[in-house]
Amino acid sequence: MAKEIEVKVLNVDLDEMEKRLVEIGAKLISKEYQINIIFDSKDNHIENNLNSYLRIRETKDLLTDEVKVNLTLKKNISKDETRENLEITTEIDNKESMIYILKDLKYEIKEEGYKNRTSYIYQNIRFDLDKWDKNTYPYPYMEIEVEKKEDLEKAVNLLKIHKNNISTKSIMELKEEL
Repeated sequence: MAKEIEVKVLNVDLDEMEKRLVEIGAKLISKEYQINIIFDSKDNHIENNLNSYLRIRETKDLLTDEVKVNLTLKKNISKDETRENLEITTEIDNKESMIYILKDLKYEIKEEGYKNRTSYIYQNIRFDLDKWDKNTYPYPYMEIEVEKKEDLEKAVNLLKIHKNNISTKSIMELKEEL
């Protein structure tokens, strides 16, 4: 179980942001292709009552060709100036079997999305440059994940990010605004 503190940076040119990250000395840690499958019950119990979502994520590391599949329950615990989540994750070795189990438990696939992610790290600050398929979310964005809230201000200043472009909304909330 891990607590994450993050924000999204909207209206971002991913190539320009990647150039800035390299210039400040950030280290490339991964290039991934992800398949994200979101589950919930018919009455949306996980979203409505737990303020959470249940996800199977299949990740192919484009640098090593390694494939991993994780089941995650992501619970939002705050979204004031940052988005704080409690993330409970376990690796699974058979995606199809897990989907079958969840469907038998009366969970259904609510959506499936495809994302390319390039990730950098700089002084314990993680930067994820995300681009979803057009049907899931048509605009690229960057996530900044920090261990301490004060590191967020440092990241924003380092990369000269305009505060109006910072959002604590989830991808689901951003999609609803489209």
